[in-house]
Amino acid sequence: MATDLFQSEAWYAHLLAHGFERQPRHFPLPLAPGVCLPLMQQAGGEPLSALSNYYSCLYGPQGDAGTVSPEQWQAAAQAMKALPGGAVLRLQPLDAEADWLPHLENGLRAAGYWTDRYFAFGNWYQPVPEGGFEAYWPARPSPLRNSVDRGRRRLDKAGAWRIDIHSQASDALEGAIAAYEAVYARSWKTPERCPEFMPGLIRLAAHLGWLRLGVLWLNGEPLAAQLWLVCEGKANIYKLAYVQGFEKLSAGSVLTTALMQHTMDVDGVGEVDYLSGDDAYKADWMAARRERVGLVAFDRLSLRGVAAAARHFAAAWWRRRRKA
Repeated sequence: MATDLFQSEAWYAHLLAHGFERQPRHFPLPLAPGVCLPLMQQAGGEPLSALSNYYSCLYGPQGDAGTVSPEQWQAAAQAMKALPGGAVLRLQPLDAEADWLPHLENGLRAAGYWTDRYFAFGNWYQPVPEGGFEAYWPARPSPLRNSVDRGRRRLDKAGAWRIDIHSQASDALEGAIAAYEAVYARSWKTPERCPEFMPGLIRLAAHLGWLRLGVLWLNGEPLAAQLWLVCEGKANIYKLAYVQGFEKLSAGSVLTTALMQHTMDVDGVGEVDYLSGDDAYKADWMAARRERVGLVAFDRLSLRGVAAAARHFAAAWWRRRRKA
């Protein structure tokens, strides 16, 4: 069974090692042979939660969840009660259509938990049409295509420019990482909370064959950089940045177009995924949207679980009433 990179052993190990300002307590809960549910507790008194944070775009079991029986899901749910924070369980972001999710919910309810799902974020994605980029690009809105064409002409006038796409470990990779970090530092984005996470992820991705790191250079200086991760036939647009003050050159859009063509035509992916968020510009690049959800569960035999459930369901009732 294909494994999403965000549910791989390598991803969880890297996130745990470099993705937290304060190291959480880690609980890899066994589900079946070769399958576990990576859980954590951020601090004493906090709920038991998914091993995920703002770096995570999807969460789920590590290994083939299709091999886990209903009885094993229920046994795992019973085991959660004994873990620190197990009176309340919070998991996100989840694929609402994942086959394993209803089995987990049934197991939790059988073990004495109340459960509820909630909206996490929108996820824009593009199934790659037959014909690849040549079929995809004419279907994009004309304002986007015109913006990319204008950007290329303006870059031509601004000087010598090129795009490098790095996909493996090489002597040039460290220079590309430095270029990415230089662009990010001069962009609109806030500094990374965990400065070792992104360089380490790029090196890991190069080692595993996931890496598609694009850098657009103008007159010898990096102007835009994007990290895409390709795994199991899907291109994940993970991080993107451009230097502020050069918006008229549309360097970010020009680079996105180049990476889109590369992943569709060279890598032959079947899907491009913009991952987290409903930013308006994503609808120009992508044809479809789905939602990622969260799951919360409360142990109804625990005072802490009942109190947390009362707060959660009361707040949900109030939100529905305000919208009515």
